Amino acid sequence: MSELSGEALKQAATTSMIEGGDIRSRVRDLTLNALRHRRLNAEEVRQVMRALTEGVSLGAEQSKHDMSETLAQAMAGLDDALLKAVQASHLALQQLTTQGKEFGENDLKAALANLKKVEEDFLATINEVAEKGGIRAKSELKSLAEHARRAGTDTGRQVAETLREFSQRSTGIAREGQATGMSVARELSSRFTMLASGILAGMADALHDAAKKK
Repeated sequence: MSELSGEALKQAATTSMIEGGDIRSRVRDLTLNALRHRRLNAEEVRQVMRALTEGVSLGAEQSKHDMSETLAQAMAGLDDALLKAVQASHLALQQLTTQGKEFGENDLKAALANLKKVEEDFLATINEVAEKGGIRAKSELKSLAEHARRAGTDTGRQVAETLREFSQRSTGIAREGQATGMSVARELSSRFTMLASGILAGMADALHDAAKKK
């Protein structure tokens, strides 16, 4: 599958919701395909999340299938894809931090600041889209976001694990303020994002091949 624009992603998500079936897998694959063609930084991930969540919300309003079930499946699919993105980032950090000075402390701080925003942005996007969506989808999306915030997401757990592993390698990262974190995140190493994107593409291909074999 080639790269899709934000509007095309939104439409594809809407269609998936209307058609029904294995919505979780279809939304996951849509998300993975979108992320693999972009830089894995907070802004681009957020754009993908917004387009897909808007499409999911719109499709849920038009679908004849059970709204609670289809929206839950769609959000699980988004979480599955974000989890893979964070895992790819984790593997990229492991590779780059073994190269010593070639990947410096500022690069590591930037990557960790970027990761810290992933789950937060995911849940915030759901709430923002819910506010602008239809009445039926609004209540369901807000409920899903609140449940995820209380119980946590698989993505959030992977982010926490990655932060625990790498924060100790970067002096003071846990004490960095939001302004500093955002400033550093804008300087995110292109080597890191390229490597993470490459790893994510491999994961996406593996999932696609496994699905074809089934």
